[in-house]
Amino acid sequence: MNRYPLITKDPITGEELTVTRLENKQRGLVLEGEFAFGWIGKLTFEQLEFAGLLLRFRGNVQRLAEVLGVSYNTARARLDAIVEALGEPEHPNSNDILQQLERGELSFQEALQRIKKS
Repeated sequence: MNRYPLITKDPITGEELTVTRLENKQRGLVLEGEFAFGWIGKLTFEQLEFAGLLLRFRGNVQRLAEVLGVSYNTARARLDAIVEALGEPEHPNSNDILQQLERGELSFQEALQRIKKS
């Protein structure tokens, strides 16, 4: 059976895809539903391959560039594109937390803990 590379984005719109079926053919197990790719769904196949190689080289971009036969700046640009695709981690600011407290979505203690973390 041919296995195809993981496609995480709609080839026409570029929107993130959703997995609806997982299967273990050896065991006859089938899981159906809506499963998200998580952060993996934000990357293209090429970016996933690059990220995998970067992990194998323990984050050494210079060594990875040598192995790929590209300049350090090219490898760094690919890494920067991955970081950009993943987006900034969401950290609520104090204003957001206070608004949640005001609406009764958080207790005072929860709001205080979240403000300390942010």
